[in-house]
Amino acid sequence: MPGKLTNKFGTIIIDDQVLASIAGASAMECYGLVGMAAKSAAGGLVELLKREQSSKGVKVLTEDDTIVIDLFVIVEFGTRISVVANNIIEKVKYNIEHLTGMNVKKVNINVQGVRVEK
Repeated sequence: MPGKLTNKFGTIIIDDQVLASIAGASAMECYGLVGMAAKSAAGGLVELLKREQSSKGVKVLTEDDTIVIDLFVIVEFGTRISVVANNIIEKVKYNIEHLTGMNVKKVNINVQGVRVEK
């Protein structure tokens, strides 16, 4: 269900794919993140997505005017996962709220793998 904002002039509908693109781009700016992973890690294999496909590693659920975001990420080896995750959460939450005016209820980080960055 897309995000919806209503004001005195009418209704603004923001598609979940737009929210996923904003979240993916915001996450990719964070230090310690190698990239986004595909949502379905069937068989234990994790696919590192290209920068243009980063929104495929994001699941968005909108309820009224609140948003819940699940991010599937691969972090850089040698970085503290909790610090990287907190940075991603803060960046994604700020950008979504700032750009859309909607409230972010939760940002869940699912670490799918660790990679050595060259």
